[in-house]
Amino acid sequence: MKSFPKPLSTKDEADYLIRCKAGDKEARNKLIEHNLRLVAHIVKKYNMVDKETDDLISVGTIGLIKAIDTFDDEKGIRLATYASRCIDNELLMLLRSNKRLNKEIYLYDPIGSDKEGNEINLLDIIEETDTDIVERIVLEEDIKKLYSVIDRVLTDREREIISLRYGLIQKKEVTQREIANKLGISRSYVSRIEKKALRKLRECFE
Repeated sequence: MKSFPKPLSTKDEADYLIRCKAGDKEARNKLIEHNLRLVAHIVKKYNMVDKETDDLISVGTIGLIKAIDTFDDEKGIRLATYASRCIDNELLMLLRSNKRLNKEIYLYDPIGSDKEGNEINLLDIIEETDTDIVERIVLEEDIKKLYSVIDRVLTDREREIISLRYGLIQKKEVTQREIANKLGISRSYVSRIEKKALRKLRECFE
């Protein structure tokens, strides 16, 4: 893997961020250039046999550029922290796209032949009219991941409220007011717990 410029000092980074925010393209380029090492570091986590490292760095760099263009230093987080999330998001989208493509290839792979000797694939024997098979497979994977994440990151109270709210227990969605009555707490408290739980789940998925 090629070498990249060292990260900027805290002082220089802050200076370049101010200039970049004011529309200075040279400052923007400096921020990109000196954060490419971060992209390369994150890329190491991803093992995609059909993708060259340079391709992954290119995708990760897109995430870095988005981070620099949208970074808000008033939110109290460092650029590297924010950029890491954006870079991860771009690489995860690529990974998801690859997985979907692999499923599509699998669905079109020949699995035999009919009585006339014509080649048939899995899609030929699945009786679906309106449903996107690939979307359904991806959805099923996401649901499995959701249940594992719920058990891992939510408290008992958060898990109970999310399960009731979105029909994960009895397959019937329940309103916040109904949950409040059932648990003997206020609706606003239910709302706060729900929002906190959804934020935790969203962070895990991202």
